[in-house]
Amino acid sequence: MGQSGGIRGKVTSNGAKIEYAQIVLVGTNKGTITDSSGRFLLSALESGKYTLRVNALGYFRWEKEVVVDQSSLILDIKLVENERIAEEVVVTGTMKESFRTETITPVEVYSPKFFQKNPTPNLFYALQNINGVQPQLQCAVCNTGDIHINGMEGPYTLILIDGMPIVSSLSTVYGLMGIPNVMVERIEIIKGPASTLYGSEAVAGIINIITKSPAKAHRLFVDINTNTYREHNLDLMTKAKLGKVEMLFGGNYFNYQNIVDKNKDNFTDMTLQNRASIFMKASIKRKNDFKASLGSRVFYEDRWGGETQWTKQFRNTNKVYGESIYTNRLELFGNYQLPVQTEKINFNGSYNYHHQNSSYGTTSYIATQHTAFFQLVWEKKLSLRNELVTGATFRYTGYKDNTAATRNPSDTLNNIFTNTYLPGLFVQNEYKINEKHKLLLGARYDYHNVHGNILAPRVGYKWNLNKYNFFRVNVGNGFRVVNIFTEDHAALTGSRKVEVLGNLKPEKSWNGTVTYSNYLNFKNGFLNTELQAFYTYFTNKIQPDYDTDPNKILYKNLDGYAVSRGISANLDASFVNGFKAMLGATALSVYRIQKNENGVNEKQTQIHAPTFQGTFTLSYLVRKVGLAVDYTGVIYGPQRLPLVADDYRREYSPWFSLQNVQLSRENKKGVTIYGGIKNILNFLPKNPLYNPSQPFSDTFDTTYNYAPNQGIRFFIGLRFSLK
Repeated sequence: MGQSGGIRGKVTSNGAKIEYAQIVLVGTNKGTITDSSGRFLLSALESGKYTLRVNALGYFRWEKEVVVDQSSLILDIKLVENERIAEEVVVTGTMKESFRTETITPVEVYSPKFFQKNPTPNLFYALQNINGVQPQLQCAVCNTGDIHINGMEGPYTLILIDGMPIVSSLSTVYGLMGIPNVMVERIEIIKGPASTLYGSEAVAGIINIITKSPAKAHRLFVDINTNTYREHNLDLMTKAKLGKVEMLFGGNYFNYQNIVDKNKDNFTDMTLQNRASIFMKASIKRKNDFKASLGSRVFYEDRWGGETQWTKQFRNTNKVYGESIYTNRLELFGNYQLPVQTEKINFNGSYNYHHQNSSYGTTSYIATQHTAFFQLVWEKKLSLRNELVTGATFRYTGYKDNTAATRNPSDTLNNIFTNTYLPGLFVQNEYKINEKHKLLLGARYDYHNVHGNILAPRVGYKWNLNKYNFFRVNVGNGFRVVNIFTEDHAALTGSRKVEVLGNLKPEKSWNGTVTYSNYLNFKNGFLNTELQAFYTYFTNKIQPDYDTDPNKILYKNLDGYAVSRGISANLDASFVNGFKAMLGATALSVYRIQKNENGVNEKQTQIHAPTFQGTFTLSYLVRKVGLAVDYTGVIYGPQRLPLVADDYRREYSPWFSLQNVQLSRENKKGVTIYGGIKNILNFLPKNPLYNPSQPFSDTFDTTYNYAPNQGIRFFIGLRFSLK
């Protein structure tokens, strides 16, 4: 360093050392990362002016102009936390690593620290505080649910784990409830169709759960909490190393056995649950940094809801009504980079087994599903301006239940597996017109063994107005193949019967989004804003009809069209004084146009699609005592609800809000104690059940539910991490 200059320093945030932070000199090939003490060194630098940039997972980008001479420049860099991770590397939008600010497809990213501000026992409820994402309970008795994006039902949302479609079809209503929060490194969300890359089900959007890397995970992590409803939850994670293999082990156990009936309808307000999930992931160190990993998850759950005097002896009887569900799942997923020096080719695969033994009153539903998915992806930089991503996929689904859906025509006493095969090809090219403009063109071709040929094109455009202002336009075609019985839980619970009218065709949609993003860095903090307008037009939409016959759910392709449209806004503000605010709002209009019995077009508002959703997270760190205060909540506007004949309940839900407050404090040994209040306004939905006094009658209905039937409660927890 006597012959040239250098930069040394440390990177911290609120006094904590930041390891693995990326330190780069913009416009050069000079860079490094911080060590376990948060320190770094850049040596042998020529004298002159540089722009020093620091990126770290979960923190806003730090950037400053520095002057290097023959002496050593020492810096003390303090980063500001950002739970939405504006500058993180994302993979969901284009199947290749790219900074979020550089992607043509808008991707939202959330870190575990965001979800820790409102602790939940599973990811299903954790997503509640994300703008435009709505965890919807579909059944007021068994509390199964799915995830709506921009008002579109759960089957239109594709759930991925490390890019693999693990949670889908039969597991849609249960899969997210068994994923341990402790295994999550970040969650990437795309709102709008992504069928060009990800195929069927990616119509409303994608939720990609990126699991922790064994190399970067803590040696030990424990999170245990309980509340006054007597819900007990434990998350546990540890790691080990065996030669060139680094392994990560995680688990979740949730137990709730407290019968509560505050609305006095003789039914459990919440289902009783006993759930265990075990997770393992291994990474193998290979030559030339070629990637290889393998993950697995085993899941078991026993849940029931019903009349408060129900016990297992009444299962499948007409004496006491109850809905009892036993679920067993096995998941395997992995990634292997082919050892080709000049090309980047990845092979991904996944398999999941799901067995469900359910009883809804006297109705027995026993189903088994096998799903296998394989994908080959080739990334190729054709030139300085052209980047190509292309590949091939194959998806197999085998499904069998004890309903007429899988009855053997030649043997009516037995059911058979229905097998579907969905091979596909996709190609996408990203063209950099110049420093300000990018263009994306893509297309996907699939062949379904029942529906035949399916084509899904896509186009995107990004305009960099300047360094921190971006304008994006995306237009795409989405599709979804038919899979009713495995995805609509309302078909099985309550008294309604299911009828399928005609030969159903695959759904298709066209979607357009316009997004404006602004990242503003100022002396005392950061301000990020994002505005989006979206419009989705459906043809061949498979619409459950609750209205024509109150005793039935009728399925058919819509004789008309359906629309989901709206606008949304997100705002993140972080200040060096410890105050943070994350605000979001979405205004929705979701409806269908179809001909009535007189042949006249009629507009019908979508069930369970609120006209407005607002989210907020307000946080403040009292540095003198190390106390963090988090105030979180969600606000819902009216949503149309399914009614039965002579229903006395309101057709639209009221405005309501679910709000929470938490206090937490972390000491120097990595121990965090936290506690607070959930649902501080004590909001409860009115009359979630129709005719609960006669649950075995034709008028009993469970589909009206629109909010968690769980009032105000206090919680306390302890979180420990060993780096």
